Amino acid sequence: MNRPLPSRFAVSGTALAGLGLLALTACGSGVTEPEADGEGTGGGQRTVLTNCGREVALSDTPQAIVGMSPSQTELLLRLGVGDRMVGQAQTATAPLPEDLRREAEDIPVLSEEEPPTREVLLEAGPDLVVAPTAYEFTAEQGFASVEQLDDAGVAAYIATGGCEDRRMTGTVEDLFTDLDALGRALDVPDAAATLGEDAQATLDDVAERVAGQRPVTVAQVYVEGSTLSAIGAGIEYDIIQRAGGENVFGPDDAAFAEFFAAQINPEVLAERDPDALVFAVNSPEHEQATRDYLTRTFPELDAVREDRLIVISASDVYPGTLGNVDAVADIAAGLYPEAF
Repeated sequence: MNRPLPSRFAVSGTALAGLGLLALTACGSGVTEPEADGEGTGGGQRTVLTNCGREVALSDTPQAIVGMSPSQTELLLRLGVGDRMVGQAQTATAPLPEDLRREAEDIPVLSEEEPPTREVLLEAGPDLVVAPTAYEFTAEQGFASVEQLDDAGVAAYIATGGCEDRRMTGTVEDLFTDLDALGRALDVPDAAATLGEDAQATLDDVAERVAGQRPVTVAQVYVEGSTLSAIGAGIEYDIIQRAGGENVFGPDDAAFAEFFAAQINPEVLAERDPDALVFAVNSPEHEQATRDYLTRTFPELDAVREDRLIVISASDVYPGTLGNVDAVADIAAGLYPEAF
């Protein structure tokens, strides 16, 4: 059975031409600048966040939280609020890190392959829903919209890098905005600060290790069945850069003028002839299928013949996840093994 494309590739619009590429259109999310604002109605801290160009007011510290994807569920668990979670969603799209799986067993599963329906989400009784992109709030798909949640008294927070106005320009550093915002909103500033410090230390270490290395050209691809897509902008583009790679696709390419990912013809990838291929997968089966496709389709590509294929978890490239930092480190180690 075919898996649905990850929500970061959610289709919602028109095709673009250029370089023989067909663009995908999509989801979105928001920029976040938090500020504390007085005392809540229950005696807790009232918090106002600016998220995706809108104000999100929390009258009290959230006590019933839903993570709308494994990446956001991981972040919430790392922040230490697992005991406040009333739901996790899209659980089949990527596995949680092994050290968190037991803790997550007690959190109700609201959906597996796609975001939960409006009815299922509201029945869980959340006061805060945390999502990687705006796609999780697409009313036309049967999901609860941000407006519908607001009417029900439920706050919705979208990862900074997943906002529509950040999808093309988002960076790994957007994660630090999310950590700051959620740390304040959930009253766990120390946990958020520690995660941020650890993440920054990892990024600094990678930057030091790859400095002065001969640049390696890279294409990041995603294979689903016989469909080949490439990344040319946004957070995943930034991940490649921070790992020391030179992406053979970029925002200046016509196909990536309006969206960070695009379907490509195999001939286009062969012409760009990258030194290495990075690809994201959802499962061991997906990894093997991707390797088989690349080997079968590009037998003459040096990256394939020399086995310079670097696999990362699809959950690590969603906006607003600690996995963004892991992806930087993993890709850098694959590109420059002698430096690690």
